Amino acid sequence: MRILHVAAEIFPLVKTGGLADVVAALPVALAARGLDVRVLLPGMPAILNGVRDQKPLIRLGPAFGAAVITLQLGRLPDNGLLAYVIDAPFLYRRDGDPYLGPDGRDWNDNHRRYALLGWIAAHLAAGELDETWQPEVVHAHDWHAGLAPAYIAQNPALNTATVFTIHNLAFRGLFPLDHHTDLGLLISGADQSALEFYGHLSFMKSALVHAKRVNTVSPTYAHEICTPKHGWGLDGLLRDRGDHLSGILNGVDYSVWDPTRDPALPKGYSADKLRGKKVCKLKLQAEMGFAVRGKTPLFAVVSRLTSQKGMDLVLACLHELRTEGGQLVVIGSGEAEIEAGFRAAAAAHPHTVSVYLGYDEALAHRIIAAADVLLVPSRFEPCGLTQLYALRYGTLPLVRRVGGLADTVTDATPGNLKDGTANGFVFDDPSSRALATRLSEACALYRDHQSTWHQLQRRGMAQDFSWADSAARYEALYRSI
Repeated sequence: MRILHVAAEIFPLVKTGGLADVVAALPVALAARGLDVRVLLPGMPAILNGVRDQKPLIRLGPAFGAAVITLQLGRLPDNGLLAYVIDAPFLYRRDGDPYLGPDGRDWNDNHRRYALLGWIAAHLAAGELDETWQPEVVHAHDWHAGLAPAYIAQNPALNTATVFTIHNLAFRGLFPLDHHTDLGLLISGADQSALEFYGHLSFMKSALVHAKRVNTVSPTYAHEICTPKHGWGLDGLLRDRGDHLSGILNGVDYSVWDPTRDPALPKGYSADKLRGKKVCKLKLQAEMGFAVRGKTPLFAVVSRLTSQKGMDLVLACLHELRTEGGQLVVIGSGEAEIEAGFRAAAAAHPHTVSVYLGYDEALAHRIIAAADVLLVPSRFEPCGLTQLYALRYGTLPLVRRVGGLADTVTDATPGNLKDGTANGFVFDDPSSRALATRLSEACALYRDHQSTWHQLQRRGMAQDFSWADSAARYEALYRSI
């Protein structure tokens, strides 16, 4: 079976979040099952420079504002999978964030930049761009690839199966309605209702209407997005698609996230030999200018610094965290007000709070390895990958019971501790008080019950969140259509 994955990001070339990790790992896991898998990517500078052995297949254009478009075929640097790259210099050769300009605002031609991605996918599905390979399934990821199912659906000669994965429903790919003239799609009658969303175009809505199957990245999130609370105005449409909507939990690429042989760590470790984790902690404490104390609870945030991720709750709990004798290290970027709050906290308490604004993959690995607790107090969370990384590294997640967090973290209640199912800490109410209470309880367990803490660490490290099971579920989904 021939599968084409369509996405705007892929680790390690372009990454703004977990989407890039999924797009890097899932195709490899599917290929290991014997499927013929390729990836289609926009020609951002890092992708053009990172995909190796590229050869031009066909030159197109003008289209979508670009005078010249070249579709190239090469191989991904880490795994050798074949990847199509759309080299459209006018649209993609821009440094920095793949969606935002230097001013922090969306590029004003993003609708054309990502419509081209879907349009090329449809023409590959039609067999028009590569005479040697034609996908049977086009799997589009998030709003950036959301028009691929629409372009395919509007060609009556195509019977290509389409799957659309929602990685975060909050990002709906919204544009002014009059931009439809740039897209080459019908926008009248039923076709208009498939694209129009409260006076805007929505790439996400278009995908939800046109894809033969819709899935998201955890079973709980699949239920949540069908409710007004988490549906972002699309819950009615998602309920209508209920028979064709599913949730498949994301996996972890354990070739990248493995504490026994992670090159970013000062010392490797395993569930049976946790000494190396303490070494990682002491070295990070020294690096951050903290007191170097193995028995001091070290908390970590590896996240976008946004209210969706509950980062305002973390800021509101800093007094309790410090009162408990804890230290906090933060890596990420996001909303200006929350970034400013963390900067101020680090300036006021340099020996207990450290903040790195931006993203550094190696530093993120070192932080997750060094920390005792990872804070993920999200207001909503489609899947979450950092809590899965934390479990693998013997770092206990402290999370809200939402989305994929609810599917992967089992609270350290007395009953769950007794029956051996607990692997972290969970709270329900999206309030700083609820977070502070659970944080204090985690500190008490850390101080007073080290043997229980080590049991939780080993249980988390032993759990299997690899892509094998999820890839099997995706294959079954493809074969069903």
